[in-house]
Amino acid sequence: METNPSPASREPSPAWLNYDAYIFDIDGTLLTSAGLVHYNAFKAALREIYGCERDITEVPLHGNTDIGILRATTRLAGLGDGDFAVKLQAALAFIRNHAHQNRSRLTTSLCPAIPDFVKHLHAGGKLLGLATGNLETIGWMKIETAGLRPYFSFGAFSDHHEKRSDIFASALTEARRRLGNGARVCFLGDTPADVEAAHINGCAVIAIATGIHTYEQLQALSPEYCLRGCNELLAS
Repeated sequence: METNPSPASREPSPAWLNYDAYIFDIDGTLLTSAGLVHYNAFKAALREIYGCERDITEVPLHGNTDIGILRATTRLAGLGDGDFAVKLQAALAFIRNHAHQNRSRLTTSLCPAIPDFVKHLHAGGKLLGLATGNLETIGWMKIETAGLRPYFSFGAFSDHHEKRSDIFASALTEARRRLGNGARVCFLGDTPADVEAAHINGCAVIAIATGIHTYEQLQALSPEYCLRGCNELLAS
C-alpha cells in the first residue's frame, strides 16, 4: 500500500517557486495583442487632445508607460511639459474611452507556456498580480480577452505613475498589504526596464525573452532568472 512521503523525503521545491506573490508585466510577457485598439486610441488622443500628428512608433514603446509614450510623442511635436500636463487627464480619459468603444476589435495571443505556468502558480496558492505600463482599463481588457482574468487578483497600472519603478512599487505595496510585510515578491517581465524596476524595489525578477529583447540582453542585467520561455521553469 502506498503512503505519503514524510516531509524530509519530499523533493524540495525549485527555487523559483519560493515566492509568495508573482507580479507580471502584460505585453510581451503574458501576451501579445492585435487589432490596433491600443495604438488607435493613442493616435486619436494625440490628434484630438494635443493637436499632435506625430506617431507613437517614433518613440520607445517596449518597457515604457502609456503616460511616458504620450509625453515623448508630444515632445517630438514641440509641446512643452507644462502644456502636456494641462491636457494629460483629458488625453488619458480619451484613450480609455476610445479603447473601450473598440474592444471588440482586440485579439490576443498568449506567450509560450503562459497558460500552464499561470495555472501552476495559481493552483499552488500563489498571489498573482500585474504591473504594467498600460492604463488600467486597457490592461484588464487585454487580460480578459486572453482568458486570464480569473487568475489575477490585482494590478498596478500607469494611470497615476509615469515611471515603471513607481508602478512596481505600487504593486509591491499591494501584495504586501494582502500577504504581510514579510511576503516574498517576484516580478516577471520581458524588457530591461522590468528588470531594472524590480531591482530598484529590492525584488527578484524573472526575465523572459518572449518580447523584442534577446536572452543575452536580459541576462546582461543580472536578473535572478533569465528564460527563453516559461516552459523552462515548468520543466525544472
